[in-house]
Amino acid sequence: MSALILHGGAGARRSKNYDREIVHMRDVVEAMKVRLDRGEAALDVAVEAVVMLEESGLYVAGRGSSPNLDGDYELDASIMDGPARRPGSVAALKGFKSPVRAARAVLDHTPHVMLVGDGACQFAAAQGLETIADPEPWFTRAGQGEDNHPPGTLAHGTVGCCVLDNQGRLAAATSTGGVFGKMPGRVGDTPILGAGTWADHRAAASGAGQGEYFMRVAATAQVSWRMAMGASLTDAAQAVIDEIGELGGDGGLIALDAQGNIADPFNSQGMKRAWLTTGGEIGVDVFGR
Repeated sequence: MSALILHGGAGARRSKNYDREIVHMRDVVEAMKVRLDRGEAALDVAVEAVVMLEESGLYVAGRGSSPNLDGDYELDASIMDGPARRPGSVAALKGFKSPVRAARAVLDHTPHVMLVGDGACQFAAAQGLETIADPEPWFTRAGQGEDNHPPGTLAHGTVGCCVLDNQGRLAAATSTGGVFGKMPGRVGDTPILGAGTWADHRAAASGAGQGEYFMRVAATAQVSWRMAMGASLTDAAQAVIDEIGELGGDGGLIALDAQGNIADPFNSQGMKRAWLTTGGEIGVDVFGR
């Protein structure tokens, strides 16, 4: 029994056409279904799904990221392997094509949870991760014009994936270029375990929204904590988004439990997402519930 759910960000607005993203998200799910069917581990599948989302240039992560106020691209990512709660994370990474691969390298090749800034870049280089020769032709700035926030607010975009493999293991991965027009050095929820990404034996979750609010409520870990107190996955995930909304934030999250149940609440106009059920059905949506 395997399942997954992914997201391409909660900044969608109804005035924009998402046909390309819908086709691409379905393609990613279909590719990951092949991997799951042949027995690959949840963590490997979650990372590879996010790599595909980063490489597409269609979302505010990887190639689709926007620069900060100094014109630099500082990218964040994290992953978490549920069974052992093993994480890896990078923040303010510059000059590398796949932040989520850098996060995986932190998990695999260091005793640490997170590397940031110059240290993260030096480590990624030592690991031989693929660099960006020239930022301007590489980055597509796909998210420009997507957010539905007035100037001066936290307009956002992220990608993520939660996976349950056929051995019952859960994992999550998240990657982002951060909010638009961010200050240099700004780090949001995406690389913070328990805020933007979480996976344990109960649930996996990935956030998509105004990261400052997700950090204030420990959004993704809170899903599992609420389940430990008896809430269903659906109720737990919705309660987290409701709490973020009460604080004035917006966004959404995707979550998956050990039984393959899926949740995807959001309070923004839309959230790009796609999923694979335990019965093998694939779905894609942006604005529906």
